[in-house]
Order: sequence, then structure tokens, then C-alpha cells
Amino acid sequence: MSASDHGHANESAGANADASGEAVAELLVDAKCELGEGATWCARSGRLYWTDIEGKRLSRYDARDGQHVSWEMPERLACFALCEDERMLLLGLESRLGFFGLETGAIDTIAEVEPGMPTRLNDGRCDRQGRFVFGTKYEAEPMQAIGGFYRLNRDLSLERLPLPAPAISNSIAFSPDGATMYYCDSPTRAICACDYNADGTIANQRIFTTLTDGTGVPDGSTVDAEGGLWNAQWGGARVVRYGADGLETGRVKIPTAQPSCVTLGGARLDTLYVTSARAEMDAATLAREPHAGGVFAVRIGRAGLAEPLFQGRRRA
Repeated sequence: MSASDHGHANESAGANADASGEAVAELLVDAKCELGEGATWCARSGRLYWTDIEGKRLSRYDARDGQHVSWEMPERLACFALCEDERMLLLGLESRLGFFGLETGAIDTIAEVEPGMPTRLNDGRCDRQGRFVFGTKYEAEPMQAIGGFYRLNRDLSLERLPLPAPAISNSIAFSPDGATMYYCDSPTRAICACDYNADGTIANQRIFTTLTDGTGVPDGSTVDAEGGLWNAQWGGARVVRYGADGLETGRVKIPTAQPSCVTLGGARLDTLYVTSARAEMDAATLAREPHAGGVFAVRIGRAGLAEPLFQGRRRA
């Protein structure tokens, strides 16, 4: 584990805006992630967590003192969830799920996922019932939609959800009442939705919205308290908010091309935190975007919801 201080934006400042009046996020942590992902705000501790997937690193930023701590992972960490036990995280590593001790650094493997397939875990979030829902990503060429969406239940049983196989799973999020699940297969540029029942059953799969401007693909999402879906759009240098009807209601400019995941946090849960990536950028692009791979923040005037906690645990 390592720790270091980084310069950060003033979280209490009002949202910056460009000449058009569009909000612009500021650099919070110059993390230089190869593939930053998994932005997750812990309302209990006032800390922001994220992962650098390709860097095999979990990071945590403390909004109270600006301290930035990181943990090296034994393999790529794709996604994770906060747990009822504050000393633990549920990790979605590239090949498996496991509990991680923040104090001990120990990983207790729960289950392997898609063993023997050319896939790895990708996006994941807890549903409102405290179960972890995640998807996988195809890693060979040419790209094929052969991955899956899964749920780790509170009894630690793992089930595949009856959703179409993705090439790159993303945008997993849940409406405030938990009755709608959002998800996508990024290459299709369509964010989908389905009815998501408390007993875990799924129905009424449908397209929620489609990115049609030719730039950007949907990546990680979060939902605010009003039911708006905030989506980071990889390649589009933006985060877009959609109302529950799928229509755009606002956007935030990100000063780098590859925003990857979002969460709402801060003392009033009204700060949008955004991870980003340096992956696939050449030297000229990195010269133009020196803060690519950083974590950005902006106050957006809408409150989020506390991140659900994973409620499963090993039996003693």
C-alpha cells in the first residue's frame, strides 16, 4: 500500500462553466490511470474509491484532507462494491470475485467467473437489495458479444441474468426505487433498461437511449435522487444526464477525451466525480491532454443517492 498527497479542486466551489454555460469538471486527482474506472463514493467515510484496471491498482481519496492511498492488486481490478463491514470491499477482479480486507490486504476468493473464456469482469454496481450485479468484457479480436451479466446474491450464490450477451458490459445502474436496471453493451452505443423486481426477476428489456452523434460510446453510469441517469461517454469528453424518459437533460464537459465512470458524492452528494483513462492515447494526444487518466469533479446542483452496500458475507 502506498500513500501520497495530490493537488485537488475545491469541492465546495460552484460549478465551472464554459462560454456556452455548460458545466466543466476540474481535476481532482492527477492519478494518471491507464484505465480509471469504478468511481464509488462512500457516504459513511467521505471517501472516493476507484480502480486503475490496467494498472492493477485500487485507490482511495479522502475529501477531508486530500490524502490519496492506493493498493496494488494481484490481477486487474475491474469493479468493486462497498460492504456492510466498513473494513471490507467486494472485488470484481478480472477472473473472480472476492472479499478484500482494507486493513489486511487479504483477498478471500468467492467464485471464478467465466473460467476458460477470453473475457474478464468489467462494470458492476450493487442493486437496491444489496446484491452485486456485474458484467464481463470480451478481450480477443475480433470483438464478439459472448460475455454475460451476472448477480452475486446475498448468500454468495452466483447467477447469470437473462440479458443479451455483451461484448463490453457497462452502464450498470439502478433507479432510486430499484425497479429499473440500466445496462449496455458499449459498442452498440445503446443504453438499455429492464424492469428489475425485488425478487431478482427481470422483464421488459428495452432501449433506454442511443448515442447518435457519432462521438463517444456509453461507459459507466450512476443515478441521482430524481431518477436521472448520468453516463460517462468514452471518446466524447463528456458526461450526459438523461431523464427517466431517456431524453438528455444536461451535460458536463470533461477536459479529456476518455471519461469512464461516474459517481455522486461529497457532503451533500451533489458533486459529480469522474474517472478517466490514458489507454490508447499516443504521445501527441497525451501532450494535449496531460491530465488524461485523472479523476475530475464538479458540483452539479442535483443530489445523488448513497451507494448501496453489498449485504452478503461469509458464514462464520
